[in-house]
Amino acid sequence: MIPAGSALEVAAWSVLCVLATAALVLALLTLRSSRTGLVAAAAGALSAALVLGLALAGPASPLVVGFLGLVAVVLAVLGGGSASTVVLALATRGSVPQGAFGGILVAPRGHDDDPAAIRRPKHEVLRGGATIGMLERLAVVAVILAGYPEALAVVIAIKGVGRFSELGEAAEARERFIIGTLVSWLWAATCAAVVLVVR
Repeated sequence: MIPAGSALEVAAWSVLCVLATAALVLALLTLRSSRTGLVAAAAGALSAALVLGLALAGPASPLVVGFLGLVAVVLAVLGGGSASTVVLALATRGSVPQGAFGGILVAPRGHDDDPAAIRRPKHEVLRGGATIGMLERLAVVAVILAGYPEALAVVIAIKGVGRFSELGEAAEARERFIIGTLVSWLWAATCAAVVLVVR
C-alpha cells in the first residue's frame, strides 16, 4: 500500500491519471484500425491504472475522481469496440465474412450442410453491432458507477431479446454474440473499477 498523505501518493495519483489517459489515447488510435498491439497496449495501461488504484490507501480528491470518471466513461464506450473486434478476429481467425452494415454474413437458414451455400453466404445478421456495443458499454459503466449493478441484468435482457431471432440463424452468430458481449462487459467493468477503487 502507498501511504496516504505522502509525496509518493501524490506521484502515484499523477501516474494513475497518466495511465488512464494513455489508455484512452491508445483506444482512440484503434478506432481507425483495430490493431492488436494498440488494443493490447490500451488494455495494459488500463490494467496498470487499476492495479495502481488498488495500491493507494487513501481516497482520491474530487478532481481526480471526476477526471478519472470522465476518462473511464469515454474509454469504456469507445475503447471496448476495438477490444471486441480484436478478440473476435482472434477467435474466428478470419473465417467469418463481414457484412456491409457491421454484421456477419451467414448461409441462409436451412442450408448449413450445403458447401455451396457456405461458400456464398448471403444473409447478414447482427447488424449494427458497433452502435449497440457502444450503448451497451455506456449502460454497463453507468450502472456500475451509479452503484446499481442489479441493472446489468436488465441490460443483458434487453440485448438478448433484441438479438433473439438472429441468434438462431447460425453458430457464428451465437459465438459472436457471446464473445463480443463478454469482452465489451469486461472492458466497461474494468473502466468503472478504476474509478470505484479510488473514490
